[in-house]
Amino acid sequence: MQAFGLDLFSNILDLHKSLVHKNYCHGNYKSFYINDPKRRHIHKANVRDRLLHHAVYRILYPFFDKIFIADSFSCRLNKGTHRAINRFRKFVFIESKNHTRTCWVLKIDIKRFFASIDHKILLKILSGYIEDADIIWLLRQIIESFSSEENTGIGLPLGNLTSQLFANVYLNQFDQWVKHKLKIKFYIRYADDMIFMSHDKQKLLNLAPIIGTFLRKNLKLDLHPEKIFIKTIASGVDFLDWLQFPKYRILRKKTKERMFRQIKISPDNQTLQSYRGLLSHGNTYKISNKLLNEVWLRQA
Repeated sequence: MQAFGLDLFSNILDLHKSLVHKNYCHGNYKSFYINDPKRRHIHKANVRDRLLHHAVYRILYPFFDKIFIADSFSCRLNKGTHRAINRFRKFVFIESKNHTRTCWVLKIDIKRFFASIDHKILLKILSGYIEDADIIWLLRQIIESFSSEENTGIGLPLGNLTSQLFANVYLNQFDQWVKHKLKIKFYIRYADDMIFMSHDKQKLLNLAPIIGTFLRKNLKLDLHPEKIFIKTIASGVDFLDWLQFPKYRILRKKTKERMFRQIKISPDNQTLQSYRGLLSHGNTYKISNKLLNEVWLRQA
């Protein structure tokens, strides 16, 4: 970034000219792994390309955000995990008729979602909204700059800002089908985690294979066979790092363990306040006190 910034004007002008003359070519990616908490393979573009990703995102996001359903919460302004879990609580309250009847929850997950996104299908979806051939040309350069290790023409890099937007555009086809064709009222999506609610268990049991067929046929995606659950809210539903119950929520065990490991490594006030902010969204009085004691012990 410093090297790019030393001759910023010339570098931006060179990027501009390559776009105008359509000889822009996306660079290679730097590959590495992170654990947050599960192992993820990250591909990071160079500074020149990341600058372009931000420019593209800044223009396209406001347009596409208007067409997304209200209950899609991942990588969107004024959305996020906390709004998603509060929406979850509201849906449970309504469907259970103020906790007077059983509420069932179907939770599904897409197998290797980012690594399975088909470039041709994604570009076809984008072309349905964007008529400008130059913009589609540019989006094709970004999308086709990366393919998963197994298949050419498949997959988006986790390191690109544009990948977050493209993923939401891709699954918006599914969201619209759920809302307008299946007419499912109580549906929430955060990235590839999907929640369906109903007082009718059989309805949700019938729904799972229909969803799988649609995703496979239209988007070439597969449900994760080991991550399809139907449970009552009373038994606790694991969603976005919290175990959700009818009238309260508690932090998931793995999330709690990860939090205490991190506080032992960095027992500073900034880390503490960050985790206290997280804990404020659930029933965590005992955990909060334990966290404070851990920090005081480490700082003593």
